[in-house]
Amino acid sequence: MNLISIPAFEDNYIWVLVDDDRRCIIVDPGESAPVFQAIKENRWQPEAILLTHHHHDHVGGVPDLLAQFPHLAVYGPAETQDKGTTQVVEEGENVLIRGYEFSVFATPGHTSGHICYYSKPYLFCGDTLFSGGCGRLFEGTPAQMYQSLQKINALPDDTLICCAHEYTLGNMKFAASILPDDRAIQDYYLKVKELRAKNQNTLPVTLKNERKINVFLRTNDIDLINKINQETNLQQPDARFAWLRSKKDNFR
Repeated sequence: MNLISIPAFEDNYIWVLVDDDRRCIIVDPGESAPVFQAIKENRWQPEAILLTHHHHDHVGGVPDLLAQFPHLAVYGPAETQDKGTTQVVEEGENVLIRGYEFSVFATPGHTSGHICYYSKPYLFCGDTLFSGGCGRLFEGTPAQMYQSLQKINALPDDTLICCAHEYTLGNMKFAASILPDDRAIQDYYLKVKELRAKNQNTLPVTLKNERKINVFLRTNDIDLINKINQETNLQQPDARFAWLRSKKDNFR
């Protein structure tokens, strides 16, 4: 299947997987207008919608899409039942669409019921993991988000992180402030600056790259531990994650 991103709002991405028959799967359609435009221009036939969580910028376009395509199956966590979901899915289940299988796993943190979908090599992770960062904790705890990121970090190197926002530049600015002497982080920060100056996407990215440049995946990294120990002595990786998330929340 071919992966396509549709820009929405100021910095959202609506991901679409399209097969050779122009049948498509739409992920987190926060608004319908850009999706309808892409469907018309490319003569796609929507098959299903995948929802990761209940926030409006991920589900707002579902009612319009269902009005136009009433046959659509809409998969989502229980927290999206009132957002148009027709089939509730949860941790450990598999979604089969036109011969393509998606594994579902729970990733609470950003919201309490957030889920991700994985079909090698694609990971649709909503607002759990971003390139260079992770989602804010609106409903979950730091410990929950830490465990959610560990699930993602266990996937293969070639996993393509298809997150829902173009936050990479701000995330890398933060990472560079935390580890200013880290060559991988500084080099990637410069690369992202160049891409965004040309208004080019930074997504999707490989998990292999994220392991190098995303401080939220590096809570056992000795350089990061030494940095944190300049302010406080945290023995557990989830506590170090909480420290990082708090710093990011207040970073400008």
